[in-house]
Amino acid sequence: MKLLPIVFAMYFCLPVLAQTPASTGHDPFQNMKFLEGTWDANVQNNAAVNRSGRYTFDRELNGRILARHSITDPNCSAPENFDCAHSDILYVFQDDPGLELKAIYFDNEGHVIHYNVTTPRPQSVVFLSDTGKGPRFRLEYELLGRVMTGRFSMQMPGENDWRTYLEWRGESHKR
Repeated sequence: MKLLPIVFAMYFCLPVLAQTPASTGHDPFQNMKFLEGTWDANVQNNAAVNRSGRYTFDRELNGRILARHSITDPNCSAPENFDCAHSDILYVFQDDPGLELKAIYFDNEGHVIHYNVTTPRPQSVVFLSDTGKGPRFRLEYELLGRVMTGRFSMQMPGENDWRTYLEWRGESHKR
């Protein structure tokens, strides 16, 4: 009779324990810690665009995800083909401990981009999409002193060159 409570406890607890990742003590986002916080973003490479905004990198889901949420300045002015109402979310994650970081991007225009994530130098990170049917995308951040710079580039199929679509820079915004 004393065995029955133990069997029930094992039956209900083992599936939960099997789903709990083992703590390795290693923070997979350590090399990306410089991103955390809220940053102003001012467009740099397009004089026709008067756009600024703000984005925030925060840990979510008990620290297992690094999430970027963007906020666009409501006073944006730009040519007709530029989306001033743009908003997006980027989630950086690790499938399993010890594996490379991945990211997934969603925006209000319906784009979804899957990225592989690398930190080639201190205070820099590169998000690079896989080669597929369409263009390839590269998103880069680098902290230079107190200024965060960013660049979003595209590589068209069959081409070697990257075309910069958007560049921005800005300082940390105190929350």
